[in-house]
Amino acid sequence: MSQEHLLLDDGHTGFETIKKLLFNNQPVEVTTDAYQKIADCRSYLDSKLASGNEAFYGINTGFGYLQNVQINNDQLEELQSNLLKSHACGMGEEVPQEIVKLMLALKIKSLSYGHSGVQTATVKRLADMYNNDVLPVIYTQGSLGASGDLAPLSHLSLPLIGMGEVYHGGRKMQAAEAFHEFGWQPLHLKSKEGLALINGTQFMTAYGMYNLVQSDRLLQWADMIAAISFDAFDCVASPLHEKIHSIRPHKGQVDTAKRLSSLLEGSAIMAGKKAQVQDPYSFRCVPQVHGASKDTFDHVLNVFIKEINSVTDNPNIFPDEDLIVSGGNFHGQPLALALDFLCIAMSELASISERRTYQLISGQHNLPLFLIKQPGLHSGFMIPQYTAAGIVSENKQLCTPASVDSISSSNNQEDHVSMGANAATKCKRVVDNVEKVLAIELLTAAQALEFRRPLKSSPAIEKLMTAFRKEVSFNEADRLLRDDMMKAVAFTRTYQL
Repeated sequence: MSQEHLLLDDGHTGFETIKKLLFNNQPVEVTTDAYQKIADCRSYLDSKLASGNEAFYGINTGFGYLQNVQINNDQLEELQSNLLKSHACGMGEEVPQEIVKLMLALKIKSLSYGHSGVQTATVKRLADMYNNDVLPVIYTQGSLGASGDLAPLSHLSLPLIGMGEVYHGGRKMQAAEAFHEFGWQPLHLKSKEGLALINGTQFMTAYGMYNLVQSDRLLQWADMIAAISFDAFDCVASPLHEKIHSIRPHKGQVDTAKRLSSLLEGSAIMAGKKAQVQDPYSFRCVPQVHGASKDTFDHVLNVFIKEINSVTDNPNIFPDEDLIVSGGNFHGQPLALALDFLCIAMSELASISERRTYQLISGQHNLPLFLIKQPGLHSGFMIPQYTAAGIVSENKQLCTPASVDSISSSNNQEDHVSMGANAATKCKRVVDNVEKVLAIELLTAAQALEFRRPLKSSPAIEKLMTAFRKEVSFNEADRLLRDDMMKAVAFTRTYQL
């Protein structure tokens, strides 16, 4: 197999692989061993159905509350295609295409274990869609996060039977049109296949992994930007002393204190005499606050890595044990709780960031009011802080847990649901907001640092400042700051820390 392909099978898929799936645009390939397991499972299921009249949920019965309705063998293909059509009830905004593509990869991964009963042709077609950027149109609303992500995954799967819409070549089109371009024929789904495709947590996991990748980047930026603000506000260095953190050794806290000390090493500003004994908590407690968010990140990442290396459809098929077992691996409760936790942790990064921005423009520590040379005539950096405050308040509203909610569905058969899909989509909104608030702090801290000249900060910070000033110049007088704010956002996406 080509080394350029990312291999998908029942082997462990880690965080770095997810980053490659999101950003490297590498094709995927299902291993020979995985295809053999898929084929063996399918053969077992065909044999099982041919040898008796036993009822198996969703294979030869109706779905949900209709579980007791047995379906004739000659209607099993129709049953599966009907399932996709009837469950494709998504509404709301379209899911970003990079998340749709990750959903495809994670669905392939889950099916590759050989416990789902699908045809190898189905998995191959999903891989073809991934590799050729034929990306189904999926909507953010419609999943309760418990019977699997039914509506989103139905939209993901509709193209397999020649229905639904896709994006290809930058254009939205009917799936049938895209398939015609590649000479692909619609598939005839066999028993269990529709259920295997739409039972699963791939909507929640794709959103969650995307949020984690972005959060990982923003956690690094939060430390760097806090270090710039630390010097710009002329802070006392003692809160970073290793002895303080050795007697409260939370990993994230210890690591953050070390990183800030490293980033500030060699700063002439840091080495200067300070007028104050202590600084506000938003500076003094950066290791404790950022560190707690990092520890939460590690916990949530562990939950999601376990989930993407799991089988989450129902029922599950175990050919070697001659078992077909109905259960609830599609229930998103582990993900819903973790996503709510990540929302809170990332929101706190923005909350403390906005407070540092507020302090920097407050006219303290020999900085001019609103960081402008003629305050009054010019408003300077007054209103970026307003924007940051509004975004932080929005995040507080979004951090109301989705996982504490539940609502009965399917005539009370599905009477407890996770709401993990709502947790996933609102978590993305929180993470996107954190990026904006950190960019506003970067812009503000860079302006404040200029008022410490001719003293210089550390080599690491001065290197970043040189790069940043190529994009955003020092603000001498009032100008359109939104342009600067958006340039700061772009800078955090492109500059390699």
